[in-house]
Amino acid sequence: MNARVNSFSEELGINQALCYAGPMAEIQIFGTKKCKDTQKAERFLRERGLAFHFVDLSQKAPSAGELKSMAQSCGAENLIDRESQAFKKAQLEYMDFDAIEEIGENPLLLKTPIIRKGGKALLGFEPKALKDFLAQ
Repeated sequence: MNARVNSFSEELGINQALCYAGPMAEIQIFGTKKCKDTQKAERFLRERGLAFHFVDLSQKAPSAGELKSMAQSCGAENLIDRESQAFKKAQLEYMDFDAIEEIGENPLLLKTPIIRKGGKALLGFEPKALKDFLAQ
């Protein structure tokens, strides 16, 4: 067994047999290249030799299915970054709005990073939470 996979398995507390039981679900990171937490999440995965697909929200919006999956995992209202310039520019602070609809129109309203794996999503970057999420 590869020593890197072995040490990663031990670090996350994953049974080594599970690592080879089948192909791991693809990991996606939704964010922007300028977001510091997104950069930290990317570095975290690279340091552990994990492949991932980066989706730059300034270039491509998440699909309706991806948004639905994110909302089910994190809660639709939690996906909105109320501190972002996009939120302030859209003047949503004192309005009632459908979070999914607004994100569909302007993906820069999303808190970043959003890390997806196997139909589940993790919002933000916190090393311990990401380790636990990847071990699922």
